[in-house]
Order: sequence, then C-alpha cells, then structure tokens
Amino acid sequence: MKKFNNYINSIVLFNVANLNSFTIGIKIIAGLLISKFIAIFIGAEGLALIGNLSNFLKAIQSFSALGFYKGMVKLISEFKEKKQKLSEVLSTAFYVGFLSTMLAAFLSYYFANSINTFLFGNIDYVYVIEILAFILPLYIINAFCFAIMNGHSKYKFLLIINIIGQIGGLLITLLLIWQDKIDGALVAIVITPALMFLITLVGILFRTSLVQYVKITSVSSKILSKLSPYSIMAITSAVALPLVMILIRNYIINEIGLREAGYWQAMNRISDYYLMFVNSLIALYLVPKLSNIYTKRDFRIEVIAFYKNLMPYFGGLLLLMYLLRKFVVRLIFSEEFLPTESLFMWQFLGDFIRVLAMVIAYQFLAKKMFSHFIILEIFLFVILYFSSIYLIDVFGLEGAVMGHFLTHLLHLGIVILIFSSSLFGIIPEDSP
Repeated sequence: MKKFNNYINSIVLFNVANLNSFTIGIKIIAGLLISKFIAIFIGAEGLALIGNLSNFLKAIQSFSALGFYKGMVKLISEFKEKKQKLSEVLSTAFYVGFLSTMLAAFLSYYFANSINTFLFGNIDYVYVIEILAFILPLYIINAFCFAIMNGHSKYKFLLIINIIGQIGGLLITLLLIWQDKIDGALVAIVITPALMFLITLVGILFRTSLVQYVKITSVSSKILSKLSPYSIMAITSAVALPLVMILIRNYIINEIGLREAGYWQAMNRISDYYLMFVNSLIALYLVPKLSNIYTKRDFRIEVIAFYKNLMPYFGGLLLLMYLLRKFVVRLIFSEEFLPTESLFMWQFLGDFIRVLAMVIAYQFLAKKMFSHFIILEIFLFVILYFSSIYLIDVFGLEGAVMGHFLTHLLHLGIVILIFSSSLFGIIPEDSP
C-alpha cells in the first residue's frame, strides 16, 4: 500500500487530478444520470438505437476532422513561437479539414435515408441524420479551436470549457429525454456536442489574433505529410471500431432481438465508465514516459511498475463490480436490464486484458511505429467482428462479449510477441 501511495503522490495522479480527473468525474456522473433516464423513459430497445447513433456520430466526426487533432496539438506546441510554421499548421489543418467536413456533411444529408436504414432499420429517424449533417461543421470547428488551445497549453481553460459543456449537455439531454423519449435522446446526441462550440467560441475570442495565421496561401503539403500518420491512426481506430460495433449490434438485433442488443449496449456503457479514467491515466502518464524511454531496460521497468502498482487495484475494482453486478445494473439502469449481468464476466475479463495490452501497445505511438499500429488495429477489428458473429451464433448474446474477450486476448499475445525481447529477453548490463 505504501508503494502505491508513493506512486499516486508522484506525477501520475498529480497530473490527472489537476487536468483531467474532475472532467472525467463530471462525464461519468453525467453518463450515469443519462443512463438512468434512458432506463426509466426509453428502455433497452431504445438504448440499442442510441448506441448505433452514438457510434455513427463518433465515426463521422473522426472522418470529418481527418484525425488531425493530436497531430495539430503536437505541431502547434512545437511551432507556436515560429509564426510562418504556425501559419502553415493552422492553414493546412483548417482548409483541408473544412473540405473533408463539408464532404462528410453533404454525404450524410444526401444519403440520410440509407444511413437511417443502416442505423435504425425500418424506423424513420431521417430527420436526425439531416440535423447531424447541418451541425457537423460546428463539431469540427470546435475540435480545431480545442487543438489550438491545447497546443498553447491552455489546460485550465480547456478544463473549464469541458466542465461547462458537460453540465450544459447533461441538462439538455435529460430535458429532451423527459419530453420526447427516444426522439429526444437521439436529437440530444447530435446537438449537445455542437453546443460545446458556442462555449468554446466565447473562450477563443481572446486568441482572435490567430485568425490572421489562417491563409489559403499557407497550406503546406509538408505539414500535411506530418499530420498524415496521426490522421491515418486516428481514422483507423475512431472510424473502424464504431462501424464494427454497429455491425455487431445490427447482427444481434436481426438474429436475437432489439431488447437484447440494448442489454449488450448497457454492458458497453458500464465498461466505458471505468475505462474512461484508465485511458486518461495511461495517456497522461504512460505515453509521455514511454516517449522519453530509449532503452529496453527502462521500457521493461516502466511496464512492470505500471502493472504492479495499478493493475491489482483495477482488477480488484472489476472483481467487486462483478460480485455486486445485480446492484450495479439496478443502480445505473433498472430491473429491466438485469439480464445484462450474464455479460459481466467475459466483458470484465476482456477489459482487464485490454488494459494489459494497451500499456504495451502505447509503445507503438510513443515510438511512432505507425505502420505496426495500423496493421494490428485493422487485424483486430476484423477478428472482433468475425469472432463475435460466430460466437453469437453458438452462444447467443453472451457470444458478443466472448468475442470481445477473445479479441483482446489475441491483442495481448501479439504485442507481447512484438516486444518480447524488451519484456522478457536477457539484457546485458552494458546494453541499451
């Protein structure tokens, strides 16, 4: 316990607490309240449809922004004192992103009926897709502004905007669900992220001087090439995974039922709540550490330290939630969702292994092993889809979480194999 306290009191949770913990806490509380409202006013069937729209929104947002966010933050931070380079970064990201966003918005509106069929089957929510198409540019402008502020290290300001946006979005979502049930929930999904833009716009006014750097003549192919690796990685994960989730959910709907798809979505929402904190902890602490590690020995020490100091507590949390799964389901959702408890074991095992693999796999990003990352991600998405479909046919709904477990077990095995020499090989004392 003493070692863990020392670890916590170091840079690990100091950074998280100051920059991210409160925001994540708000997100989790907001998510829990929304889940409870969905359970009371909409039910499992509606939750399945909400899951499809949420996944599609994530995919279309990522495609529109071309995954530029992380690359922009890095380049803005690097060139913020060099006006010409900064102008090239902002101009390239803005104009290329604007074109891709307008293309995505046009396609979403033009093919709204087809998208509606893909997401909702025979239920008519075409108007929701059309609203999304009109609002889509606001999402991307907001992400553009966020990247500028992040690149200029305006962390406290970003934190405040996030908190205000989360609270405002929560209130609007609860009101719409209460008034219009499933229609209100679907409309809330597409409009609440755009409302964040209004808050960001007020805050970004203090940086109006940056507008002068956005010029069509400053668009640079060199900057675009620097953004491309981040773009390809982000699009691969942020577009492919939501689409795979939609395909699996649609298969459950067609082969088992809409209500059962809602149970599976409920399990995913529960998983998202605790993984949100774990992911932020890894991103804030582990990735910067790995980026500054140049020897196999230091890499091994860092991974083992993370496993020893944090994974037992994460495993303990999952075990406690599993033992109290009926209470957890009733607390977050309602009695209607009690069949979800049969999904807990495989989901939790998959999530535990997922974090084990994630800690090692972040070395791909830290060391810019972009091609390895992309090939592995695509391979795993294919495995996730086909293993889930096969296991659903054999075991029913439980097969979907079995596929989740199998995919991440395979992921762990592959990353261990790739980095086996660093993790298990004999390293001479005088070797890097």
